[in-house]
Amino acid sequence: MTARRGSDFAGLSVAIVTPFKDGEVDYGRLKEQIEFQIEAGTRCLVPVGTTGESPTLTHDEHERVISETIQCVAGRAKVMAGTGSNSTAEALRLTQRAAKEGADATLQVAPYYNKPTQEGFFQHFKAVAEAVDIPVCVYNIPGRTGKEIDVSTIQRLSDLPGITMVKEATGKLDQCSAIVGTTDLTVLSGDDSLTLPMMSVGAEGVISVAGNLVPSDMIKLVTAATEGDFAEAQRMHHQLFALCSKMLGLATNPIPVKAAMRMVGRDSGDLRLPMTPLDSAGEAALQETLLAYGMASAAGA
Repeated sequence: MTARRGSDFAGLSVAIVTPFKDGEVDYGRLKEQIEFQIEAGTRCLVPVGTTGESPTLTHDEHERVISETIQCVAGRAKVMAGTGSNSTAEALRLTQRAAKEGADATLQVAPYYNKPTQEGFFQHFKAVAEAVDIPVCVYNIPGRTGKEIDVSTIQRLSDLPGITMVKEATGKLDQCSAIVGTTDLTVLSGDDSLTLPMMSVGAEGVISVAGNLVPSDMIKLVTAATEGDFAEAQRMHHQLFALCSKMLGLATNPIPVKAAMRMVGRDSGDLRLPMTPLDSAGEAALQETLLAYGMASAAGA
């Protein structure tokens, strides 16, 4: 089978959280998290995406988190920088800066809030793709952005050499099937719990939230599916599904995963408003979920 564009980003990518301490980005803890991911075998790190609380970072913080990630990774994994915006000019500026810093690719969320037409989506991504020499991953997540990028628009975008990947987070398996069946783009799951179903129809990996917590288990799932060992892939899917559905369903991402990281001894610090911590009932439910998964360290949370 002919390799798809973007297939060098197949496997596990982790949308890493941004650690905060006393209201500031904790760059020391960020480096610890990066080392944890690299030791686990994560193929690609994705800083300052939604999981990294990018909407609340200043422009200087946004750029520095990307730079610090690239410098710490030092070629041991790929870095796909979250540099999207609902302003095309801002997306261009952030992406050009990340490319200059050495990012391997850019994650470009669909412009949010202003809800462009399909032609607006096309022209936005086209402008970014033509402005940089690194691959562009189009991020389709209508639950966050308020509007979906149609398959027909993604098909048009696939004609642009710089567009090589789609992070598919519509929750629609048919959407994934249509993209895989009609383009040569690499599709990456944007929902942890849909990784195996999407890979069964041709997706090649996941940009994961749960990978902040259990990267090794996510790698087992993706590797088994890639190698055609669907018995093992199904086993890992159901093991992870129980964790992901209960944990990530407690509150908006990244509230639950940050709480879980603290419970298992990898504290990533505070959340920034308007994100607020889990309440006591949510904390208790999360602790129960982590213990059921086998994370004994959560018992002391």
